[in-house]
Amino acid sequence: MEASLALSFSSPNAHLVFNILNSAPPSPTNGKPFYSFYRNFWPKSPKALTFSHPSKNSFLLSPPYAVAQALETTTESCILPKGAFSKLDNGGKFHSPRAARELALLIAYAACLEGSDPVFLLDRRVNAKKVPGYVFDKNSLLEYDHMSFSGEPVQVKSEEEAEELMRKNEKASKIEAEVLSAPPKLVYNKFVLRFARDLLGAVVNQWNEHVLVIDKIIPQNWKDEPTARILELSILHLAMAEITEIGTKHQIVINEAIDLTKRFCDGSAPRIINGCLRTFIKDYNSRIAAA
Repeated sequence: MEASLALSFSSPNAHLVFNILNSAPPSPTNGKPFYSFYRNFWPKSPKALTFSHPSKNSFLLSPPYAVAQALETTTESCILPKGAFSKLDNGGKFHSPRAARELALLIAYAACLEGSDPVFLLDRRVNAKKVPGYVFDKNSLLEYDHMSFSGEPVQVKSEEEAEELMRKNEKASKIEAEVLSAPPKLVYNKFVLRFARDLLGAVVNQWNEHVLVIDKIIPQNWKDEPTARILELSILHLAMAEITEIGTKHQIVINEAIDLTKRFCDGSAPRIINGCLRTFIKDYNSRIAAA
C-alpha cells in the first residue's frame, strides 16, 4: 500500500479528497465529550515494568510568520529542566507550543480515523456544546506531564515496589484520559488553539506535496502497515508542514517531533522520525537554494 493511502483525511476542497480509512465515527460515551475518539491515543506509560528475573510485565495531536516568531521565542525559553516553568497561564490553561503540537496531533489522528477534515474537526470540538452533567477536574492539568516518555524498562526487586509503580502508572493514565478527552476550551488557551489550527491548516495545504515526499523517505515496513503507523505519519505531516508553511526553525520542529514520538509511539519510531525529517530538511534546503 502506498504512503498516499497510509494516512487519509477528507476535505471540502476538491483537490483534497482522499481515500478514507474504514472507521466509522465513534460517539461520546459515559458523559465524557470526546473520550471515544481519544481512547486509542493515550501516551505510553512512563516506564515499562520488569522484574529482576525474566518477566513479560509491561504497562500500559494567526498568521504563520507571527506564530513562528512567537514559537521560536517561547520554545527556546522553555528548554529548561522539568518543572522549571509554569505549564499553565493565569487562566489555568495550557499555553505552550508543546501543548499546541500535542493537540494538533490528537486532532490529526482523530480526523484520520473519522475521515474528516482536521481543521473542521478541531473547530467542531472547540465549538461543541457542553455535555449535560460533565464536570472537568482542572486539577488534572497540574498533574498532566507533557514530557512523560516510555523510556527504558525499570528493574524492580519486590512485588510491593512493582505494585507501587503500577499504581503510579494507572494514576498517570487516568490523568491523561481526563485531560485528552476534555473539551479543548477547558484545557488550552487561545494561543494554543490558534496555533494548533494553523498547524492543521498547514497540513491540509501541503498534503499533496508532502504525501509524495513521505512515500520516499519512510521505511518499507511502515508502508506495509500504514494503519499501524497513523501517529507516526501524522507527526511527519505536522512537522513538515510547520517547517515549510509556518516557518519555525527546523531544529525546534525536529526536537518537538521526536519528543511527541517518544511520548506516543513505540520502539525505533523516534529514531526513524528523526532520520526522515533530517532527510526532508536536506532536500528542502537544497530546493530552496536552487530556486
